[in-house]
Amino acid sequence: MELEKGEVSKYRRHENGRGLVSPSAKVNPSAYVSSATYVESDAQIGPESWIGQGSWIEHGAIIGARVFVGANVHVGADAIVGNAARLASHTNIGRGAFIADGAVIDHEIQVPEFTDVSARSTGRA
Repeated sequence: MELEKGEVSKYRRHENGRGLVSPSAKVNPSAYVSSATYVESDAQIGPESWIGQGSWIEHGAIIGARVFVGANVHVGADAIVGNAARLASHTNIGRGAFIADGAVIDHEIQVPEFTDVSARSTGRA
């Protein structure tokens, strides 16, 4: 894949789910990464996490252990998603955001850049 500056980025298929993973990303072998999902450079995905179809995990993002990421979710660069968090489908986690352990982000929620979501559940405001 060619990036905006003319750089070429190559991906490998994750064995569990066949998602596209940058060679510099760290994805635990027990994590599931759906086939139409991208995990960018320096991102990390913890054990037993599930990343849904069409999701995009940007550069440097960290997904903890046992995290559920629904379909078509965008996790911005350098965002952190804590252990056992749940991100429902069609959500957008902004760059540098922090999602606490066990937090639940409802369907179609937009979490702004650098926001700290420490609550157990977030709904529509």
